[in-house]
Amino acid sequence: MKENTNTMRTKKINPGDVAFDVIVCLIAGLFCLFCLYPFAIILGSSFETEANFAISGFPVIPKEFSTKAYKMVLGDSQIFKAYAVTIGTTVFGTILSMFLTITMAYPLSLKKVKYRNFVTFYVYFTMLFGGGLVPTYLLISKTLNMKNNLLVLVLPVAFGAWNMFLMRNFFAGLPKELAESAYIDGANDLQILTRIILPVSVPGLATISLFYALSYWNQWFNAMLYIEKADFFPLQYLLMRMLRSVDSMKEMARSTGVSMGEIPQNSLRMATTVVAIGPVVFLYPFAQKYFTSGLTVGAIKG
Repeated sequence: MKENTNTMRTKKINPGDVAFDVIVCLIAGLFCLFCLYPFAIILGSSFETEANFAISGFPVIPKEFSTKAYKMVLGDSQIFKAYAVTIGTTVFGTILSMFLTITMAYPLSLKKVKYRNFVTFYVYFTMLFGGGLVPTYLLISKTLNMKNNLLVLVLPVAFGAWNMFLMRNFFAGLPKELAESAYIDGANDLQILTRIILPVSVPGLATISLFYALSYWNQWFNAMLYIEKADFFPLQYLLMRMLRSVDSMKEMARSTGVSMGEIPQNSLRMATTVVAIGPVVFLYPFAQKYFTSGLTVGAIKG
């Protein structure tokens, strides 16, 4: 044993393995730089003056530092109302979506459930065919009368079939002995789900929650169709209106004391992008440790 241990300790490092590791690290580092470079351009350009864009284009490091674009974006009181709407719909919508996803995914992962194949096909069918925009609009606005209601930003997109299948596959990949031992001890399905299955499914839950949260945070289309009250505008839709509408830009300039001729249009676009994606960028690192393992495990077994 001592000779084997000494042999392992004195074993030379293979130069080929070292070279391979170096090459992989270099490629991964270059790929990270390529991914970060657009964000660096957005951030740097958001602090650039409008006059310098015609000379130097979109810089990573601004030649003349200016916060006028952020003063215009954050100086409008409407932006904070939109932030509140977006944060509220994201939090409430994610919780509701996870509840609906879990309560359907777990039963469909159990072979003892009757008609689970029929229900699975029914959910899968909705991924292939839809009613279309016009029937959906009539259903939501006329039949359900949900126009100018914050629930219209949540309920129509509260359940995602693809996310449900990922969660179902994650539950199906867990060891069956966990549930079987609990059944022997007298636990029912609800107790098994809440006390055993969910605590060991944190990677899958974090992954699907991140999918839902990003979907709610970035949505603007439903607001364009069903929301007319300015106080109910979500962040993404409000920012889009600011950039596309001359009247909205004039109102923003008036409320922040900037004349129309001094509006920094290019840096304003970049500043709105930073304002929109900022919270998501800070949130993602906390969920990253669960993201890869949750997505991988949920996709292995179907």
